[in-house]
Amino acid sequence: MTVLAARSAVQSVDWLTIAPPTIVAAGALAVLVADLFLPARRKPLLGVLTAAVLALAALSLLPLRGGDRATFCLTADPGACSYAADPFALAVQFLVLGAALLAAVLSMTAVRDEDLPPGEYWFLLLASAAGAALLAASRDLATLIMALEVASLPAFALVGLRRGDGRSSEAALKFFLSSVTATAVSLLGVSFVYAATGSLHLERVAEGLRAADPRLETLAATGVVLTLVGFAFKTAAVPFHSWVPDTYTGAPLPVAAYLSVIGKAVGFSGLALVTVEAFPAHSGLWGPALAVLAALTMTAGNAAALRQRPERAHSAVRLLAWSSVGQAGYLLVPLAAAAYADEPGRAVGATVAYALMYAAVNLGAFGVAVHVGRTAAANRISDYRGLYAARPVTALLLAFFLLCLAGLPPGVVGLFAKVAVFSAAVDAGLGWLAVVMAVNVVIALPYYLAWTAALFRAPAQAPAGERPAPAPSAPGRLAGPPAVAVGLAAAVAVVLSGAPQLFLRFAADVLL
Repeated sequence: MTVLAARSAVQSVDWLTIAPPTIVAAGALAVLVADLFLPARRKPLLGVLTAAVLALAALSLLPLRGGDRATFCLTADPGACSYAADPFALAVQFLVLGAALLAAVLSMTAVRDEDLPPGEYWFLLLASAAGAALLAASRDLATLIMALEVASLPAFALVGLRRGDGRSSEAALKFFLSSVTATAVSLLGVSFVYAATGSLHLERVAEGLRAADPRLETLAATGVVLTLVGFAFKTAAVPFHSWVPDTYTGAPLPVAAYLSVIGKAVGFSGLALVTVEAFPAHSGLWGPALAVLAALTMTAGNAAALRQRPERAHSAVRLLAWSSVGQAGYLLVPLAAAAYADEPGRAVGATVAYALMYAAVNLGAFGVAVHVGRTAAANRISDYRGLYAARPVTALLLAFFLLCLAGLPPGVVGLFAKVAVFSAAVDAGLGWLAVVMAVNVVIALPYYLAWTAALFRAPAQAPAGERPAPAPSAPGRLAGPPAVAVGLAAAVAVVLSGAPQLFLRFAADVLL
């Protein structure tokens, strides 16, 4: 009897199901070991290895399409699993791995130019990507929090990897302190939820909350609210957004690009899982909370971005940082709508659609910023004046990315993504939130259009002691790894603008 009981407690592992995060984690260890043996002149190969690992992990998603596989399930209840490769998990993993691959390609030049330690950089990037890929497939609260930290902790080190740079160290410290506080609050919330339900698996938590003892109702409700804090922090939702501008401007630019996309993916996927899967019984609590967070986040982000003016020598990276806060508000709208919708999975699909659009165009904009930053170290908005005269293709690509973010033609993909989010709010009866979103889309137009217009104006004179902005007499062209990353982002955005039904249909199939 003892032998039979021991055998029943042993779980079989479906290695194909967990292949995406496993490949990335194994690749991180391989990069770290390879760094010990490669001579300095061979260190650039680590970047190539990192890109190959991420590409292989993305390809490992193909055999999982069309299935609904799970592993690490309870032996007493095979339906309660800790890891699931369902359509939602695969869509988010595709987004995470694709974005990490573009960020890795962008980083190849930056690692050399900024004299970053290559072994540590590529290891930390892969470790963070592994955590982000794991989180999307996590189906219990313990694994969710663990994956959140695996995605976050390497990111702190990436932000502060520019040795001797005070801004980088300060940015990493702010990011670390804010994140640790948010995680501690979330852990307290998880402990309350466990005390009220007796389980950590999302499906069992949902059942436990429906049948919870009325005497534990306050404890459960408090746990639900506190659990959301850590994921709201990762999406940069108000009031957990203050770390964003300083972190983005202090970090190496490819790291800022990575955080702007992967952070959003981790945040919205975690929020979607804990709200729709684990806490549907408390939709009357988290639905209004997320709706208010969405309204405040988009308004605060767009209002702050509106203050970043070309004529005031403001930072282009800071503008992108505040823009990402505003975009986070749009991502939260369908999640709030899921609390009121008859089919919450379709509302979540609108968030996935918007995240796919945002990932491509935002990484493209950061790619151009990486290129311009090589000749204009301050990377001010005014440094982009006259970019069309010096680098016409680069200027046109950046203009296209900015118009996509604004939701204006020819950036049709951005327009359709905003319509999908807007429709989710209207269908759920959140008319007031749809109005707030419409107003914010209008508020955002001036700063996107002002930056776009600056690209086609005559170059500004640089202040004494600083490098001049690109001039027509000294044209440069987008080349090397940044060109590959920007080209891939542009290709995705152009294809989706020409056939937006592709990503809308793809997102519609993402059901929780």
